[in-house]
Amino acid sequence: MIDKEIENLINKEAKRQVEGVELIASENYVSKDVLECMGSILTNKYSEGYPGKRYYGGNTYIDEIEQLAIDRAKELFHADHVNVQPYSGSPANLAVHVALLQTGDTTMSMSLSAGGHLSHGFKASVSGKYYNNITYGVDDNGYIDYDEVRRLANEYKPKLIWAGFSAYSRIIDWKEFRKIADGVGAYLVADISHVAGLVASGCYPSPVGIADVVTTTTHKTLRGPRGALIMCSDSLAKEIDKAVFPGIQGGPHNHIIAGIAVALKEASTEEFKEYSKQIIKNAQTLAEALQSRGYKIISGGTDNHMFLVNIVDSVGLTGEEASVTLESVNITINKNTIPNDTRNTWDPSGIRIGVPAITTRGMKEKEMLQISSFVDEALRNHKDKNKLMNIKREVVDFSKKYPIPSISLY
Repeated sequence: MIDKEIENLINKEAKRQVEGVELIASENYVSKDVLECMGSILTNKYSEGYPGKRYYGGNTYIDEIEQLAIDRAKELFHADHVNVQPYSGSPANLAVHVALLQTGDTTMSMSLSAGGHLSHGFKASVSGKYYNNITYGVDDNGYIDYDEVRRLANEYKPKLIWAGFSAYSRIIDWKEFRKIADGVGAYLVADISHVAGLVASGCYPSPVGIADVVTTTTHKTLRGPRGALIMCSDSLAKEIDKAVFPGIQGGPHNHIIAGIAVALKEASTEEFKEYSKQIIKNAQTLAEALQSRGYKIISGGTDNHMFLVNIVDSVGLTGEEASVTLESVNITINKNTIPNDTRNTWDPSGIRIGVPAITTRGMKEKEMLQISSFVDEALRNHKDKNKLMNIKREVVDFSKKYPIPSISLY
């Protein structure tokens, strides 16, 4: 690379990834094949429109690539119609709002503190500025309270109900949400961004065919590039496609769509199914291990790839303090609000832990026990710099034993 400054920073980031334990639930490692697509000459082509209906010439092969991605997504998720062009999850969710609603319409979604996502109608997002959002939460045990969801739906009559999450560790009852939505004549939209890979492999219930629209990112448990999919029935296809383009986006990112196509092919294999099963085993093992060390896990465990920890009540640290401490020993997590959090979002009472990335590196139950030990030692010795330095060396030695598919340093 001619730009040595950027090359040096990329190499430093590669070293950080290889020598650390990645516990951020929304992160993963792509395969070399996916990475090759993302760095390919496909980025050179402009392709406003859809296969067979472009505003620019020269899209013969781009059309074939996008159609492959569409066909693979339809087959993998058993969807009638799929749009593969959204740049990421938030634009995909905004497109759904634009397609199905009028400005000022009422929506309903999971509250942020309970595990919801900004793009589902919160004031910091465009979706909260143009639409009137009502939120539902979880009960004292950390589970969605479907009776509360029904009561709120009956009271506020939302036109669209979001079922989906950014930080919820349990299985969602899509059929119950369907009943609630039907009861008030609302659209039901399921956001499976976090669990798409688990859904694709049959390890988590699918909302496809139950919800009116299903959205997902492609880079979390699906292990693809940073893009998104919108799936819907044929009856809504025209509205969804128009909302994506020309509604909120211009030309699609063809190099990303090619990477999505590869990731979808990888997700259709038996190897990926085993990977998904291992994700759930690892998440449950790590949650149980931390629980045995005195950590308070929201809802008492997990059914998917992640879980929340009430870190204030567990070790007397805030989410920010825990995040900074763990990063100092090469373990990355993210601070996160927890249900009924009394602290602010920038320094909340919890942390979120996920295992897709470390599972990609081949780690299993035994390694989860070791990671729980690293986490516990670091947090309980957060003021001891010498102890933290020793833990960091152990984490580096441990991490280097588990290669990342698309990175080669040693």
